Amino acid sequence: MHGDAHKPDDLPRDGVRLDAWLWAARFFRSRTLAKEAVGGGKVEVNGAAGKPARALKVGDSLRITRGEERYAIEVLALSSRRGSAVEAQMLYRETEASVAARELVREQRRISGSDLAKPPGRPDKRARRLIHHFTSGKS
Repeated sequence: MHGDAHKPDDLPRDGVRLDAWLWAARFFRSRTLAKEAVGGGKVEVNGAAGKPARALKVGDSLRITRGEERYAIEVLALSSRRGSAVEAQMLYRETEASVAARELVREQRRISGSDLAKPPGRPDKRARRLIHHFTSGKS
């Protein structure tokens, strides 16, 4: 059967690839993005830089940087199969300090109004012409 290929019993005894686990735990939308993040130094395993093919084990601690968000988590279970969000949350536990820090950053962003700096939507026809005129260098 095609769907039975990723049962937990089929996992290698020495662990799961880091990039596959990050994808299965829903930290990244694709394995490619997870692999790029690990290769770009955005993921640390037990305090050291991770590699995409590194075998992850239960009990490992990860530090993940995704955009402005930073996570400090402990691996509770292994999986290379992407399931629902509820299943993904059972694979790890975020530290109390990490949750508090992310909440603080979110609140600071809300207070500072940095979310207001984003445009409300796509530019209309007139705005596109002005942008094109500005970027083309015509006076």
